[in-house]
Amino acid sequence: MLFHVRMDVRLPHDLAPEARAEIVAREKAYSQELQRAGKWTHIWRIAGKYSNFSVFNVESNDELHTILSGLPLFPYMDIQVTALATHPSDIAACHEDG
Repeated sequence: MLFHVRMDVRLPHDLAPEARAEIVAREKAYSQELQRAGKWTHIWRIAGKYSNFSVFNVESNDELHTILSGLPLFPYMDIQVTALATHPSDIAACHEDG
């Protein structure tokens, strides 16, 4: 199942620099692990914001929830999830007969 996910990060302004660096490092490691596993297939920064658009390829809604809630930055995120389906005009999704 494919999902488009927008994540907007809102770290507290009074978060200690050491704590910020540590949580950001854990977030990066976790996200790269998911990318290598093929679960987090795309990630794009939204220019001018501490936000991203991502695409996840997971087995279920529950798996996506587990992944997202496991993000170290999850407590500081506003997340919007949209389920994706194949578009009939997508030439990459078309299959030739015979």
